[in-house]
Amino acid sequence: MSIKRATGNKPMYKRFSAVSITLALLSFSACSQEAKLPISAGMGPNPTLPPPHQSIFPTLNIAPAIGWPVDGKPEAATGTTVAAFMRNLDHPRWLYVLPNGDVLVAETNAPPKPDDGNGIKGWVMGLVMKKAGAGVPSANRITLLRDTNGDGVADVQSVLLDGLNSPFGMALVGNNLYVANADAVIKFPYNNGDLHILAPATKVVDLPGGPINHHWTKNLIPSADGTKLYVTVGSNSNVAERGMAAEAERAAIWEVDINNGAHRIFASGLRNPNGLAWEPSNGALWTVVNERDEIGGDLVPDYLTSVQDGGFYGWPYSYYGQHVDERAQLPQSAMVNKAIIPDYALGSHTASLGLASSFGTSLPAPFTNGMFIGQHGSWNRKPHSGYKVIFVPFESGKPAGQAIDVLTGFLSKKDEAYGRPVGVAIDKQGALLVADDVGNVVWRLTANKSGKN
Repeated sequence: MSIKRATGNKPMYKRFSAVSITLALLSFSACSQEAKLPISAGMGPNPTLPPPHQSIFPTLNIAPAIGWPVDGKPEAATGTTVAAFMRNLDHPRWLYVLPNGDVLVAETNAPPKPDDGNGIKGWVMGLVMKKAGAGVPSANRITLLRDTNGDGVADVQSVLLDGLNSPFGMALVGNNLYVANADAVIKFPYNNGDLHILAPATKVVDLPGGPINHHWTKNLIPSADGTKLYVTVGSNSNVAERGMAAEAERAAIWEVDINNGAHRIFASGLRNPNGLAWEPSNGALWTVVNERDEIGGDLVPDYLTSVQDGGFYGWPYSYYGQHVDERAQLPQSAMVNKAIIPDYALGSHTASLGLASSFGTSLPAPFTNGMFIGQHGSWNRKPHSGYKVIFVPFESGKPAGQAIDVLTGFLSKKDEAYGRPVGVAIDKQGALLVADDVGNVVWRLTANKSGKN
């Protein structure tokens, strides 16, 4: 079997003076390069994968976070209408809809990571994230939103849980609400209609965390029979530059026994899996994955894929199947040879995070069978990619056809970010909810009875 190779040297950084920091920042700007292909070339079942291009510093193209103007909102697809379900939240990242229709919002951001900002690259990346709207302290809470009169706007807002540690994924199984913190899965007793939970947390299982915790967002989804949790754990680096010891049980989806916390690696080689969803026709587990940076604006596409039990998806040794990334500088051939090609590419650097099956939606065709995906948006591609919600249509349990824009208009004409979509969920009435962590809004997309926007 032939193996395609990517080339490039791995840069090393230690300590820098103020002068060298200034020069490095200038280098960032000077080395920024335009992507050669349209974003559509890196989408679909057979994306174009050009030769890698590595420079000393990655392309830096930040969309400064400015928030929405008064009465501003995204642009909705034809046949749909978007409105704010709740405004003035604090960095809403993830959503979960309870059986009674209440909507849970994880108001959250990265935990302290004292060892993740060492060196010039870490320092600069901290500035990048701050400018992109990701530098605010974490509210560390889950807020409950309730629409009591059915008008599509939440009129009850209550802190369900606080004092958490960068919470992200949520799921109700029986009478227990499970929460994925940045370093553990915990659970709380829940009664239908609760507005506050005061009971202490019970730990289910520790998750990789620590003073780096590079990809801190941990998501979870229960099995259909409620006996297992599937938990996403992102890598601790871009391409294993910290060594594989720092990646123990990372870049993976765990299967966790809900009763005793015992776990195993269900699938691996997934650089940063986030959204999880069950495909309703065949019960397969699907995920969206953020792929690696720093080998050009056209590489590597993020992707949507079904998740095979025991499957290996390449990271860090290779990308999109068996395209070797030599920056990993690790023994490779045996791992590369078993790397699975993902099902569907989502474009390079789109930061595809949110994932929700359309099952139960009340939105019109063509949004009735497929997956909604929240694309948080790029910081290192020219021109920008992502910054929208898309829909991938399915047939017979697999992607079929081109992705369709659902919500756009998150960037201004000056390439400033009004908002950045993250988590997506279908509410009790079948509308699509979207968490916007820069706009501090949860948007609600519904069918327009007139058939027009």
